[in-house]
Amino acid sequence: MPTEAAAHRRALLLLVVTALLWSLGGVLIKWVEWNPLAIAGARSLIGALVIALLLGRQLRFDGSFDQIGGAVAYASTVVLFVIANKLTTAANAILLQYTAPIYVALFSPWFLGERASRRDWLILLVMMGGMVLFFLDDLSLDGYLGNLVALGSGISFAWLTLFLRRQKDGFPLPSLLLGNLLAGLIGLPFMFQSMPSTSSWIGLLLLGVVQLGLPYILYALALRRVTAVEGILIPMLEPVLNPIWVFLLMGERPSPWAIVGGTVILGAVIFRARSGGRD
Repeated sequence: MPTEAAAHRRALLLLVVTALLWSLGGVLIKWVEWNPLAIAGARSLIGALVIALLLGRQLRFDGSFDQIGGAVAYASTVVLFVIANKLTTAANAILLQYTAPIYVALFSPWFLGERASRRDWLILLVMMGGMVLFFLDDLSLDGYLGNLVALGSGISFAWLTLFLRRQKDGFPLPSLLLGNLLAGLIGLPFMFQSMPSTSSWIGLLLLGVVQLGLPYILYALALRRVTAVEGILIPMLEPVLNPIWVFLLMGERPSPWAIVGGTVILGAVIFRARSGGRD
């Protein structure tokens, strides 16, 4: 049997892999030419199929508050983020979605009985500063409605983490299957307005399998061994890795401020991972 420390280290590694797979979203979405809500719905349905195929016999649906709450939070995160990207800049949408760690740190003591340490709050502030630097060239004060929707996406992401963490002694993956089905249902009307090309279908399959289905399975499993705050801080690597893929595959070079901010975030994540549970 693995020791608690070894299991914790493995969970942190799962979070890093999760962030790596999530970060493929930017370049894969650029590949797909289709309505954004149709993309969100289709990749969610594919993600649901992945979860059902891999874990079908292990899935148990009890209709509990935590299970349904996790599903609603998941669908809200996916749909609100897509809408925010239509109403404000992508930089604003990503930055405001990743205010999620603040809400997790605030609500964890009440909802989970897990208090964020002073070190966690300090790392959170450093990482949020790094995020601002990372997107400094692209941030905008315009698109107030989009910014509010993006904040809603961040709140939903925080509650997804909290609900999954609260199911740590059970099996949280049914929440993800239900959430994907709900997001797919919301996106369904937009799928019939037009049909994507063959190459876009390849991108959609990769989005559903590699960028959504598999990493969310890893995320749910990792949250059984880490606190909710850890589970939301480590994935902040995602927005740093996203433009790296775009640069490598599409030649879009990140700005100097993005490099500085990304370095700050990466350093904070490494420090948090190496410091383990010490305050």
